[in-house]
Amino acid sequence: MAEGPTAATSNGAILEAKGIVKVLGTGAGEIKILKGIDLQLKGGELTLLMGPSGSGKTTLLSILGCILSPSGGHVKIAGLSTAGLNSEGLADLRRRHVGFVFQSYNLFPTLTALENVLLALDVRDDDSADPYEKAREALAAVGLSHRANSYPAKLSGGEKQRVAIARALAGSPSVILADEPTAALDSENGKAVMALLAQVAQDPRRAVLAVTHDHRTLGYADRILGIEDGRINSDKRPQKGTAGGHVGGEVH
Repeated sequence: MAEGPTAATSNGAILEAKGIVKVLGTGAGEIKILKGIDLQLKGGELTLLMGPSGSGKTTLLSILGCILSPSGGHVKIAGLSTAGLNSEGLADLRRRHVGFVFQSYNLFPTLTALENVLLALDVRDDDSADPYEKAREALAAVGLSHRANSYPAKLSGGEKQRVAIARALAGSPSVILADEPTAALDSENGKAVMALLAQVAQDPRRAVLAVTHDHRTLGYADRILGIEDGRINSDKRPQKGTAGGHVGGEVH
């Protein structure tokens, strides 16, 4: 797929979060979900974010993806800062630079695989001369050209997730964020999806971050971040292996 260049921040990161704080409630009911997160994601890497329930993983992912605004700090994506942006500005940045992959696929049941990808291009106001060709290329990139005219009900769980990845890829985003992408899949399909995300992450113009509880995903990671109690508490780079691509231990 043809893609435009992605701008990085001054330190080479495609995504940079600085001093991210998220507070819910006020007064005695105030809860600090995130407590000053600093994070940089560079292109060409698959990063996993792992931690227990309630650690702040999903909240952080939503802030990095410009779905939520932080209570403090800011995010830069492709050199563009979220500081001072209202909800419309955040939505525009999200549409242009972020692709999402969700546990539940979020495919429209009345649209074919190709139409689901086309819809994402339409939402992003993609001005391609031939959006159908771009959507077909995205499906080909995930090995689903032969399922372009199939509806979600006729697709397996693994195929649905691959359509979701194609949809995320179609807009040539700077960042792909995946929320528990293997949680609804069996072992074989989970491995296939992670191998695909690892392949997508090889593009140096794109950063890929996946939130996961699934320790079967560790072998595909270039980097593993641990989060607990609203703070990043570990940052590891597993040694590269020979069979699975990488080998890594559990993040505590």
